Amino acid sequence: MSVDAVDERWLAYREEVRAVGRPARFAGFIACLLGVLLLVVARFRLGGPPWMLWTGGGIVAVGWGLFMYAISRRLLWIRTHPFDPNG
Repeated sequence: MSVDAVDERWLAYREEVRAVGRPARFAGFIACLLGVLLLVVARFRLGGPPWMLWTGGGIVAVGWGLFMYAISRRLLWIRTHPFDPNG
């Protein structure tokens, strides 16, 4: 097998690894952004209701949970599909 074919297979494998869990990572990123925005509004808006702080913190925690889920899913995928340059 030529070096170019192995490089092409490696690039394809890398792109497939990056695609695993992409929707969950993106949802976690958006959730973290919305949670932090809610925290900022609740903290710096005069007379803001205190429940907004707890809600914002909960949304950030859900976002981080989605990040961890995507990382663990990617790790499991890599362990079950290791890269084999001769395969």
